[in-house]
Amino acid sequence: MKKPFIFIAGWMFVFISCSSPKSLEYRDYHNFTVDKLGFNNSTVSLDIQYYNPNNFRMQLRNTDLDIFINGKLFGHSSTDTLIQIPRKDTFSLPVKFDVNMQTVYQNALNTLLGKEVLLRVAGKIKVGKASVFMYFPVNYESKERFSLF
Repeated sequence: MKKPFIFIAGWMFVFISCSSPKSLEYRDYHNFTVDKLGFNNSTVSLDIQYYNPNNFRMQLRNTDLDIFINGKLFGHSSTDTLIQIPRKDTFSLPVKFDVNMQTVYQNALNTLLGKEVLLRVAGKIKVGKASVFMYFPVNYESKERFSLF
């Protein structure tokens, strides 16, 4: 009867003594391409570069994210691929999402003139280590300048 108690107490010690993971830090995006162009919807792909400030490796199992520009839904991205995240290093996350072209049309003038737009990404990601995964909320917001000139 003592062995299960010792086993549970040992796992509780491991979880309490380990510091909670720090959030991944957005760095940049690369390889922006339009895969399919349509009047109502288009498909866009890009690689988002992140930095892992933690002193341990992790794995990203899946993502479920909504992308907003100036408060309007721009698109939705969902991935279900296992990505290795190195410790204290950068890594790339390939993202593919469908774009609501009505939002693009509404923000086209700001983009063409090189004005800043408010970019917000909200949703959840599943991250873990050693086959133990947990969902973490994502709520990233920044002003970005997307200029064609």
